[in-house]
Amino acid sequence: MGSEKKRGVGRRAVLLGGGATVVGAAVLARDELRRAWWRLPGTEKERVDGELDHKGADWSAAARANWRRADRPDDFTIDRVVIHVVQGSYATALKVFRNPGHGAATHYVVRKDGHVAQMIRELDVAFHAGNRDMNERSVGIEHEGFVDRPQDFTAAMYEGSARLTAGICARYGIPVDREHIIGHVEVEGTDHTDPGPHWDWPRYMRLVREASARLASPTPPGRPSAKAAPKLR
Repeated sequence: MGSEKKRGVGRRAVLLGGGATVVGAAVLARDELRRAWWRLPGTEKERVDGELDHKGADWSAAARANWRRADRPDDFTIDRVVIHVVQGSYATALKVFRNPGHGAATHYVVRKDGHVAQMIRELDVAFHAGNRDMNERSVGIEHEGFVDRPQDFTAAMYEGSARLTAGICARYGIPVDREHIIGHVEVEGTDHTDPGPHWDWPRYMRLVREASARLASPTPPGRPSAKAAPKLR
């Protein structure tokens, strides 16, 4: 064995380490204050509770315990869409997310026929991903059905959900790719498996891209669309 003496932790190291902790805490506190400025009296932005972010959706409010009031994207950048599957029916999802004891909810629920319910405003943080950072930066979309039943993922559901996701991506400048549109199973630290092996990602992403292209190049007013039949002379 060598004769080297044990090296203890010096006082300077303790002081430096403690200083780093204090500085780190100060930075975190400053960041939280910066994000919360709009909550101060006289500065909170006006909002209309129940106002829809997605045209054509029905409003069905989630229990207040299942989300956190925020002012996204001013306090938290939105750069992800997380795809979920209920493991149940559309009605079950609405019922569960209205239950304050459940502790979780998504912003949207999509039915098999493509109909969309909005339960939480996009500017607020939904407890849906099982990861605080992902909750703060994402919009969650739940889909009716079961992960082991591919027949639950209908054409109408894919199309309705794709239009919804394309609108979210357009509003916040989210790239339409698999890095930014993810499944619940891909969220770090989660133990969920949805949307499961039967969710057709290539099909879904194609539909999202097509819907995004339509949003980017709407038909000018007064002009027929490219698919319109020519008038007979």
